[in-house]
Amino acid sequence: MNRHARSRHRILMCPPDFFSVDHAINPWMAGNEGKLDQRLAMEQWTRLRDAVAQVADIELMDPLPDLPDLVFTANAGVVYGNKAVPSHFMPKERRPEEPYLEQWFIDHGFEVYGLPDDIGFEGAGDCLRDRGGPWLWTGYGFRTEIEAHALLADWLGAEVVSIKLTDSRFYHIDTCFCPLAGGYLMYFPGGFDRQSLQKIESRIPADKRIAVDGADAANFACNAINIDEHLFLHRASEDLRNRLAKHGFVVHEIELSEFLKSGGSAKCLSLRLTEPVG
Repeated sequence: MNRHARSRHRILMCPPDFFSVDHAINPWMAGNEGKLDQRLAMEQWTRLRDAVAQVADIELMDPLPDLPDLVFTANAGVVYGNKAVPSHFMPKERRPEEPYLEQWFIDHGFEVYGLPDDIGFEGAGDCLRDRGGPWLWTGYGFRTEIEAHALLADWLGAEVVSIKLTDSRFYHIDTCFCPLAGGYLMYFPGGFDRQSLQKIESRIPADKRIAVDGADAANFACNAINIDEHLFLHRASEDLRNRLAKHGFVVHEIELSEFLKSGGSAKCLSLRLTEPVG
């Protein structure tokens, strides 16, 4: 990896002032309603923000009452160059976020494309730029509908590679799939169907595929923020840390237990605003 002459990335985050777990829209939330430690959540989020701020510029979105999931800025939309496609959420509980998110992108100078009301798409939770090739890995199966994929390809002018999720615990691809600097990929094979795995294997060389096991996947190891060689995540096994280190990555473990109660971790709490085109 080239560690010289870098420009700093801009990462969008939203403080968890109003974060709560009071409904269940994924398997992780079930049983955790009302069990959030809000003070601890703020401490954990602050540690993550401060750690990432060492290697990237942090931009903050204002939190709003009655929008508890706004903290998960990965779901605000997908950014590609100066274009943005805000999310159109499948769960009705998150739809009140949509006008605010669309206006945020407009106010910050993005060319915004709005999805039809009958097509679900959940932003950079399900649409990730490969770090070695000029395509967008785009998921479907739970919270994004495949009908969105052709629109994304047209609007963004990019190749979209559709991959299907099959395990409801991993309802967005960013929960089990993390493109890494230098064209590497950290992923949980058990989260995808056979055809999707074939697409992954045909595009990512074997020596750049870093497969994780079920235990690491359940600890949201793949839900990581990657800035150059730095990886910020909740937890990774010693074996996974060693394998990542062999490829030149530095792992920063940051406890994010309160956000796992809502089915999210480091990557869910961030949106990269600097996504190069082509």
